[in-house]
Amino acid sequence: MADPDSTTAPAVNLDVAEHFREAADLLEAQDASPFRVRAYRQGASTLSQLDRSVEAIYEQEGRDGLEGLPNIGVSLTNAIVEMLQTGGRWRFLERLEGTVTPESVFRQVAGIGPELAERIHDQLDIDTLEELEQAAHDGRLDAVEGFGERRLQTVRESLESKLRRRRDGDADVPVSELLDVDREYRRKAARDELRRIAPRRFNPEGEAWLPILHTERDGRHYTALYSNTARAHELNKTDDWVVLYLEDEDQAQWTVVTEPSGPLDGKRVVRGREAECRRHYER
Repeated sequence: MADPDSTTAPAVNLDVAEHFREAADLLEAQDASPFRVRAYRQGASTLSQLDRSVEAIYEQEGRDGLEGLPNIGVSLTNAIVEMLQTGGRWRFLERLEGTVTPESVFRQVAGIGPELAERIHDQLDIDTLEELEQAAHDGRLDAVEGFGERRLQTVRESLESKLRRRRDGDADVPVSELLDVDREYRRKAARDELRRIAPRRFNPEGEAWLPILHTERDGRHYTALYSNTARAHELNKTDDWVVLYLEDEDQAQWTVVTEPSGPLDGKRVVRGREAECRRHYER
């Protein structure tokens, strides 16, 4: 429900503010840091009382204009920009609600709309941006209806930009930290100490089976969940593969698995950072 004192606020501000309140309520219910909960509620209050639309601010002043608002800052600015660019969708809120799908992930890529995102997932059986990038370069994406050379090039460029930022941010987060978050998640999940959400995918009975953890390391905010992808279900890895989301300005993502063979056999490994994990275990 909109803030009763916000009658002068533009509709887009009220919509974003409502999303922030929903996130705050879910974070509180999922035992997240009270400081994060408060940040979203304060951000919602700011937007509900702002008589200038966040859309106009972003168009005229860019991100700096949004970050300069009281109680907003970098993380909430990321959320606002995402909602403005996607017609109100916000992946972080979808994760909290258990409704995130590969289609919603693909729709953040320039050139891919809702129908095309669903077609990519159904035809290629892929779930992540990394898999989409591989398909864009190995010829599989070309075979999906709706892709011409111009759209394919647009998708490749968008993926390169998004994944480069993600990979550049990887170096700032040590694997020891990621493995520690993974360890905390699996320990608490095994002890049934975590709130559970009901994912929309592969859950026809709507059971709240998926544990979710919100935790912090050195000021970085993480969300951790077991993988609920088609591949994880196919290989019976829904109680092994853990997806970690860095929910701050970098918005990075990693998957941690138990290595099935080789020198790291039986150890927890961050995919894509195997060499660093080997050095970590050799210390």
